[in-house]
Amino acid sequence: MDIYVILKQTFDTEEKITIEGGEIREDGVKHIINPYDEYAVEEAIRLKERHGGTVTAVSVGPERAAEALRTALAMGADEAVLISDDGIRTDESGVAALLAAYFRDRRFDFILGGYFSVDNGAGQVAVRLARLLGIPHVSAIVKLDVSGDRAVAVRDAEGDSETVELPLPALFTAQQGLNEPRYPSLPGIMKAKKKPFQRLEPGDLGVIAADLTPKTERTLLFAPPKRQAGRMLEGTPNEQAVELVSLLKTEAKFM
Repeated sequence: MDIYVILKQTFDTEEKITIEGGEIREDGVKHIINPYDEYAVEEAIRLKERHGGTVTAVSVGPERAAEALRTALAMGADEAVLISDDGIRTDESGVAALLAAYFRDRRFDFILGGYFSVDNGAGQVAVRLARLLGIPHVSAIVKLDVSGDRAVAVRDAEGDSETVELPLPALFTAQQGLNEPRYPSLPGIMKAKKKPFQRLEPGDLGVIAADLTPKTERTLLFAPPKRQAGRMLEGTPNEQAVELVSLLKTEAKFM
């Protein structure tokens, strides 16, 4: 069984975010595997343990993303691929195009990824990739079973659940609750240093700069305003309601 995981390196969720000049400062910041992608790595390894095969972790990003890939190797992935070019300035559509170019000539049974990334809240790359490859996909899965050439996935559906059966190959994105990711062991960390690690550039995949033109534009990035102290409203319930509506209009600008 050929199992692939697409993953992204993001800020540690414990880090304090600092914005300067409309950009997030990364000096001295700790980066980790996107937590939802970590569920995907764990599920890929469990699939390998149950059904055999190999797990390959793939990331599109800067050179520092190699750290996240080495963590995946230490967890139990067999190989890693970093598609990197410091000159890349693209969005989710471009990342999906790069991944599609990588997968187009490869055999795979499963592609797993995270439901979304915690840095910008995007959940587009995986589903865009499924569309480009012409394969079925299920998002936000909390359970995955495999029998022969078919899979049954249970997905989170806004507080409820849906069960979906589909043929392989297919793509799945992991929701919190799918599993509990393992910690890399010391032997796993040592073995990771000897596992295959491939570096590719867009040109190696036949992708040119024009293919990576962003389809979206971020016009402004800013931190939320500091929370102000609460205010107690006095008077009768009717008087409080009138004052609340007035404050929402004049101060909060909600109306």
